[in-house]
Amino acid sequence: MAQRSRAASDGARRPKDQARSGPRPGPQAPRGDLAARRARLRTVVEPVVGEAGYDLEDLNISRAGRRFVVRVVVDRDGGLDLDAVADVSRAVSAALDAAEEGGDELVAGEYQLEVSSPGVDRPLTLPRHWRRNIGRLVKVGPITGRVVGVDDAGVMLDVAGERTAIAHADLGPGRVQVEFSRADEVADDELTDDELADDDLADFDDDDEDGMEDEER
Repeated sequence: MAQRSRAASDGARRPKDQARSGPRPGPQAPRGDLAARRARLRTVVEPVVGEAGYDLEDLNISRAGRRFVVRVVVDRDGGLDLDAVADVSRAVSAALDAAEEGGDELVAGEYQLEVSSPGVDRPLTLPRHWRRNIGRLVKVGPITGRVVGVDDAGVMLDVAGERTAIAHADLGPGRVQVEFSRADEVADDELTDDELADDDLADFDDDDEDGMEDEER
């Protein structure tokens, strides 16, 4: 997750825990006012995120003490790394600054911008969510199965070795299931690879600094 403060006048990046400066906010904003601000924020943020090649999965604004927190969740096929999240954060921050400089008061007072990718606990509600989780174990309603295929018609799940097709219209929100056993299997596979490489390890020199660096990586 990337956190950004209001851009400085020279465009320099401020520390991530610094709030965007501005007038001191007034009393607690009514919920309806927050909903209106969220809608205005979305009109600014969504085009910027789309132009950068990402999907805006969620945008929320809330109060945290004397400041607002603007949370933006983005995703794309192939996932995001920290550099990608930081790039999106800078683009969104610049767009918000430009809108406010143009006279649109999107958020009154101090606010913190947080940009992140969806967590594993986020529900799968759209076809692209299912597509991006092919290979993962999911639970949807009473069914738990592995996503093995997704197309315009629906989702194909492997349920206990049997393939089950479910139309998108019949799918409820799906939840990715954390599989600790798969992590153990990966570790076992790595051990097997090491055992297969015994001949190479026999030539390993304990005093070889390059070899030690390779092990640390």
